[in-house]
Amino acid sequence: MDNDVSAGSTTTILGHLALGLTLLAFGLGHTEVIDGVTAASAVPLATYVGGLALFIAGLLAFRDRDTFTGTAFAALGAFWFTWGVGADTQVSANAAGLFLLLFALVALSLTLGASAADPLTRGAYGLLFVAMLLLAIAQFGDSGGLAKVGGWFAAVGGLAAWYAATAALAHWPTAMPRRAAGRGVTATG
Repeated sequence: MDNDVSAGSTTTILGHLALGLTLLAFGLGHTEVIDGVTAASAVPLATYVGGLALFIAGLLAFRDRDTFTGTAFAALGAFWFTWGVGADTQVSANAAGLFLLLFALVALSLTLGASAADPLTRGAYGLLFVAMLLLAIAQFGDSGGLAKVGGWFAAVGGLAAWYAATAALAHWPTAMPRRAAGRGVTATG
């Protein structure tokens, strides 16, 4: 496989599309940059696309013996489904913050476990971790401003996941070209 062009499996492409679109809608909802669109507006997308489709993609990845992708997609699918189904439930801000903090830890595990994955995948999980952490802290501290910052991190993470899927479909580059060694620097091989 060429290092500069993604050639992801159908399961990985489906999972990244589901994660990207859901995370983008969730993030933009928290930023409130679009009039009348809030995080609650992402509930149907989070439940069915982020929840069910991502969970099924995880099961398909397990079937293909891709443990990391299966774990990532199944765990994130469970998160989105739980968030979507529980969105109308009345819980305290601390309970909502704890939920987000626990999934920030899942995203941190995925970020650290993605060392062999492409940079877009690592970046998407890293941005998801930062977004969930900021949103959890915003819930604990009742900070609308911090929630908006967390929303921007989520939106950018969603764009990274979406681009990873689109790049795999369109055979677009997913890595920056390597720079040649400068003068006086030798490369060993």
